Amino acid sequence: MTKSPIGGNRSGRKLGQKVKKGKLKASSRRWLERHINDPYVQRAQLEGYRARAAFKLLEIDEKHKILAGAKRIIDLGAAPGSWSQIAAKVTNSTDADPRVAAIDFLEMDGVPGVRFLQMDFLDPEAPEKLMQAIGGTPDLVLSDMAAPTTGHRQTDHLRTMHLCEVAAHFAVDVLAEGGHFLAKTFQGGTERDLLSMLKQNFRQVIHVKPASSRAESVEMFLLAKGFKGRQKAGRETETEEEAAE
Repeated sequence: MTKSPIGGNRSGRKLGQKVKKGKLKASSRRWLERHINDPYVQRAQLEGYRARAAFKLLEIDEKHKILAGAKRIIDLGAAPGSWSQIAAKVTNSTDADPRVAAIDFLEMDGVPGVRFLQMDFLDPEAPEKLMQAIGGTPDLVLSDMAAPTTGHRQTDHLRTMHLCEVAAHFAVDVLAEGGHFLAKTFQGGTERDLLSMLKQNFRQVIHVKPASSRAESVEMFLLAKGFKGRQKAGRETETEEEAAE
């Protein structure tokens, strides 16, 4: 069970530490203080995860069981690699038998059992290279992609939603029947067309916000469970269109 570190931490580090003023800007100092005093950051360091984001995935899985039985996983926007660490563990992926493929335009230190591509997922060659890297059909597509922020909330929302939409269409193209799709999004409304497409292709579509996602953050996660399969989803769509005529 993934327990929240609220009420203390397991790193032995004292919370409430202050950063000396020095040459840091006030905003940078506040960010650094929040980071070093974040119990999830401290717990990630203690448990060997590369980022606090690991607990977002673990908490979502604790309730929705999206990692259970996954044999192959694709991780989009993988750097620094905490989700890839979890994916490699649950799939028993090894360098000799890789079952996890990851991609990011940022550099990422190697994760045992993970084939990493440093390239932009929007590159037209990226989907095919990911499928070649994983060597089979994925049961789970994860996306923690987010566009670099501009400070303008609506612009940031639209840019990240575009990445979410591209990831969703990729998931529908490659997932095994019964598979799942999880993607970061921002509060501000998910596009109706995207939700409609996911509901046509998955048995359940919901928004989730794990406890480890900072309260002040506008991020949420879009979870689509139980992929119906490409042929079956296509037949249901045709039936709906015929009924509307």
